[in-house]
Parts: sequence; structure tokens; C-alpha cells
Amino acid sequence: MEENELRINSYLSFKLGDEEFALHVDKVLNILEMTSITEVPKAPDYMKGVINLRGTVLPVVDTRLKFGLTETVYTDKTCIIVLELNLENQKVFVGSLVDEVLSVLEIESGGIQDPPSIGSKYRAEFINGMVKVDEKFIMILDMEMVFTLDELNVLKDKMSQKKEVV
Repeated sequence: MEENELRINSYLSFKLGDEEFALHVDKVLNILEMTSITEVPKAPDYMKGVINLRGTVLPVVDTRLKFGLTETVYTDKTCIIVLELNLENQKVFVGSLVDEVLSVLEIESGGIQDPPSIGSKYRAEFINGMVKVDEKFIMILDMEMVFTLDELNVLKDKMSQKKEVV
């Protein structure tokens, strides 16, 4: 393989409402079927609560709410994508609720277009780019930009208050 050949990357695609998104698979630890979520009092609206993942307390975030959409309505396709994020040199684990996991896409790095600079209902800093697949555009997300360390510290604080209950 020549050095100047395009690198292929794997992305997990999923739906939030009618829109399709994707994130790099190196952030994905697991995909879980919907399970019972323990609510955390006084948590931010987008934090649905916590689940027990192999003995670890994992915060679960409603990704739709985080993006300013309506709250997730649970169906048989609703999943939790377990993410490993690196925020300010700290490994942080979070569950991201999505309406449906679709597939793994192989995308050449040259196939990702810059996101549009016009106004969007999604904050532009979340979006790494766009890719066209089967006549539709999929937004490539930077999940580490979706959450700030401060937000995740709030989640950690709320989780530590809840550990005995889960």
C-alpha cells in the first residue's frame, strides 16, 4: 500500500429521529439493548440516569436531548452505545442513548466532506464532517466535543451519590 493512498476508517452509524449520524468505532466499547435505567435526582435533563455495566456505574445520556431534539421514545430498536472518551487526558465512560444502531460504514478519509457552515439545529463543533451514502448525508460526530469535562464531572458527582442504590 502506498503512503498516499486513502486511509479507510470504520464508523458506527445510528439514527436520532429522522437524521443519521456516525462516530468513529474507536470510541465504541459496546452496544447494549435497552435496559432499566436508574434515575439520578437533580441531574441535568439530558442525563437519563445510570446503569450497572459489569459492576461499574455508567451514566446514560439521552443523545437526542443533548442535541436539542425531543426526548427519546423507547422502542425495540433503542440502544445504548457505550463510549470511551478522552477529555482533558481523562478516560471517561458514558452511555449514549440512540433511536437505532444502523451499521458499520467503511469510509475513506477523503470521502468525508467539511460540514456546512450555514446555521444548523446541531452545534457545528459536534460535527467532524459529512459523508454521502446512498443519496443521503450522514453527519460524522466528534463525541468528545459533545460533552465538556465539566458536564461529565457533574455526572460523576451524581453517580457517586447514587452508587449505593444501583
